[in-house]
Amino acid sequence: MNAQGRKVIVKVPASTANLGPGFDSLGMALSLYTWIEMKQSDETVFHLHGEGKDELPRDKSNLVYKVAQMVFLEAGVSVPELEIAMYSEIPLTRGLGSSATAIIGALAAANALIGEPLSRDRLFQMATALEGHPDNVGASLFGGIIVAAWDGETAQHVRLEPPSQLETLVAIPAFQLSTEKARHALPSGVSMADAVFNVGRSSLLVAALASGELGLIRHAMRDRLHQPYRAALIPGMTEILERAAEYGALGAALSGAGPTLIAFVDAAGSEKAALESFLQRTLQKEGIAAETMWLAPCSAGPEITVVDEVAPESGSYQPSWQSLLDVVKGEVKA
Repeated sequence: MNAQGRKVIVKVPASTANLGPGFDSLGMALSLYTWIEMKQSDETVFHLHGEGKDELPRDKSNLVYKVAQMVFLEAGVSVPELEIAMYSEIPLTRGLGSSATAIIGALAAANALIGEPLSRDRLFQMATALEGHPDNVGASLFGGIIVAAWDGETAQHVRLEPPSQLETLVAIPAFQLSTEKARHALPSGVSMADAVFNVGRSSLLVAALASGELGLIRHAMRDRLHQPYRAALIPGMTEILERAAEYGALGAALSGAGPTLIAFVDAAGSEKAALESFLQRTLQKEGIAAETMWLAPCSAGPEITVVDEVAPESGSYQPSWQSLLDVVKGEVKA
């Protein structure tokens, strides 16, 4: 399909990965979003707003542009010049899937721009290969909770609907932590005892989330594969993981590679203020400023809006560039 005269707006949820023991295999979409608007253009132009707007390239080295071109190549079409706008609520390199969200947003927008020739599964395979693991991209693409595996060639997944009473509290430290640095903190091997420990906890966590047995989460979110090794990178993390349940959390974990920490909460609980105060106080004690935020699991993947613009002589002309900020502000007010 010819992309000329078509504009696409995509809203993509953030994600948290690992959920404690499910290293590189468990993920959940969260109610924090990135919006991407894409259209064919005479020259490539970027309009960047929100989190990270001053840290992202505004040329063809931009990840969104490069991923879009991968879609066009896969589909056998050519759309070399694009006008791209992005507004993000998701802080960069904080463990909330900012890069995965950009990848999924670019894949979905580019695919919609040319009439969606690629299947959702094909987009998932491409995203997993780009990100190197399926948990964040799977959550942002399919929504809900994702249980996934990747053998280096093919990714498989099962989607679970989040329990209706599940809510999360995130504490986002005011410093960045690259996934690469966080992975360098991990050992090259683990003991059989630690591997068995994590297999049991990860399996129990999936069963607890699938069945709604939230009382099991406290035991299931424990981990020996990655969090103990990354704790030195985030002062206060060990105390938060060990004591969050005392303040009403169902369980707590490092979100992705960090430094964001996430606590799972029963939305019907009455101790939310105490938990939030505990997280803030513990990080402040270590000299770390952090923003806390209550987020719900997000059941939907990308929400796609396609606008086919009409030429002026037809009498139904739409402006060639609708401000993405107007779209975002409209959603926030709603």
